[in-house]
Amino acid sequence: MTNEYQIRVQPHVAANEQALRSFLADEYGFDVRTLTAVRILRRSIDARQRTIFVNLKVRVYINEQPQQDEYVHTDYPDVSDRPQVIVVGAGPGGLFAALRLIELGLRPIVLERGKDVHERKKDLAQIAKTQQVDGESNYCFGEGGAGAYSDGKLYTRSKKRGSIEKILNVFCQHGASTNILADAHPHIGTDKLPRVIENMRNTILRSGGEVHFQTKVTRLIIEGDRVVGCFAADKEFLGPVILATGHSARDVYRYLAESNIDIEAKGIAVGVRLEHPSELIDQIQYHNRHGRGKYLPAAEYSFVTQVDGRGVYSFCMCPGGFVIPAATGPEQIVVNGMSPSNRGGQWSNSGMVVELRAEDIEGDDPLRVMAFQEQLERDCWQQGNRRQTAPAQRMADFVNNRLSYDLPKSSYAPGLISSPLHFWMPKSISHRLQEGFKAFGRMSHGFLTNEATMIGVETRTSSPVRILRDAETLMHVRIQGLFPCGEGAGYAGGIVSAAVDGERCAEMCAQWLLD
Repeated sequence: MTNEYQIRVQPHVAANEQALRSFLADEYGFDVRTLTAVRILRRSIDARQRTIFVNLKVRVYINEQPQQDEYVHTDYPDVSDRPQVIVVGAGPGGLFAALRLIELGLRPIVLERGKDVHERKKDLAQIAKTQQVDGESNYCFGEGGAGAYSDGKLYTRSKKRGSIEKILNVFCQHGASTNILADAHPHIGTDKLPRVIENMRNTILRSGGEVHFQTKVTRLIIEGDRVVGCFAADKEFLGPVILATGHSARDVYRYLAESNIDIEAKGIAVGVRLEHPSELIDQIQYHNRHGRGKYLPAAEYSFVTQVDGRGVYSFCMCPGGFVIPAATGPEQIVVNGMSPSNRGGQWSNSGMVVELRAEDIEGDDPLRVMAFQEQLERDCWQQGNRRQTAPAQRMADFVNNRLSYDLPKSSYAPGLISSPLHFWMPKSISHRLQEGFKAFGRMSHGFLTNEATMIGVETRTSSPVRILRDAETLMHVRIQGLFPCGEGAGYAGGIVSAAVDGERCAEMCAQWLLD
């Protein structure tokens, strides 16, 4: 017999299987000896009051064992002799497009400008050592895309639950912990995600697909109103193209604009990374001067407000994580955040950003938001002594328009330099951040503090360009055989939504190709 229950327990019960079994037996009148298995289906933390509870949805097995794995398997057939589709980019959009193509009986040819996920890691380590960024192998470019080394958070506000469950199950099939199927805010971790990505690549190869690294696409092959392939690394690859290049491939946006392929400016959000001691965030969020204790995870937070008609909010919160240099070329400083799977670091950070709409920037150039983004990154680089040393300021000093004469210790490996962000950042951004921080400080006592450090700048929250596509076929509005996909095309924001869009593009491409 199996039953499902919604329960509310204290953290020490949720963290200990034997304690959880005893609770269920007492609560529902079981003989604990007949309770053969308990599966946690959903898990969330309720920290609104001083007494913390964990909400669980559990499946209880009485005198029987589970008959299936905790996740749903997907079969990937041999597609060696099937029609091929070119997938440009090996981020979540491209990888999930490739896997879905295999399911549908098509052969994916994945072209990735960067290196494989392990070789890429070597180039990331050099940024702090040499203060130089490899333009083709960095925190944004390479196998796994920007998500591979930026935390692996799988939370999305999308309402397409069926598609999301499929994405999470595919991650589990390729080595992710099944905890992601239960957690309200699932997270794989920067230390675990590279192996999962490598397993996905191996599935593509075993099924007869191809994956090419250091193979940068330079142009599309267009015949009439149809894309029939692309050129990459001086080679011709033929087939319809799923374009999943990520939000930082500015050369691709420039090529599309020069080629009169319909694109438009899209709003983004820009600001800073805000870093607190993780112990302080634990104390604030769990209402306890002792922090999270033995049984709770590193605390998360989420803030949002409106200032002068634009949103100000936290973004990509990384508990127990660290701040990383995410530039993709020279004369740029860009920061992001990531966490290992245990979220055990001594700092917690998040993007603190201000909404920027396309109409906030004068003109009709479809690349104008990207140009604003580039200029802000260049300004930040100049403030950082023209190295990857990031300009930074204590939080309360920023709010009060004061220079920080010293800075707290930080997780940002290339180093920080004190800088008056309140002075040189655009007033439309700095003023709204100041007012937003005041509001967040009122919402959460202790959050607005000089123990927190603002690190500039966070600009790569989403794509500054949208590649126009038909709402039903997902093809480009004027050119058949081109499927703009994922975050880089302006239709997703994060790992899961990009993966969902990758699957949808694969389905539409298969329908178009096989009809």
